[in-house]
Amino acid sequence: MDGKQVSRIERGILTLLGIAKGDDEAKLAKLIAKICELRIFEDDQGKMNLAIKDIGGAHLIVSQFTLLGDCSAGRRPSFTNAEAPERARDLYEKALVLSAGHGIPTSGGVFQADMKVSLVNDGPVTFVLEL
Repeated sequence: MDGKQVSRIERGILTLLGIAKGDDEAKLAKLIAKICELRIFEDDQGKMNLAIKDIGGAHLIVSQFTLLGDCSAGRRPSFTNAEAPERARDLYEKALVLSAGHGIPTSGGVFQADMKVSLVNDGPVTFVLEL
């Protein structure tokens, strides 16, 4: 951000977190637990069988309201399903705390900042989780 690195992880999970209207702490806690326990890393036999904690990985969570963009009508996305920034910020910050509470080194971006996010995807392995 502004030419400075804010966060960085090595091996682990990058979560792009979109917070929709109506999302709450209970739903967020369930989602973060799912991410932290998801067995998506390869074991010695090459099978997806290990969770982030099993590999000593880290978790980077970046707020990404554009995931809520509705492109079904017209040529410009509508973000009416995205949560208001004040409420979304609270839930985003709670996500960081919840992830760290699972014993996983967790870092984040800067809420509502214009950031350049880089990813080296190992696999590639990408999942969309909705609860």
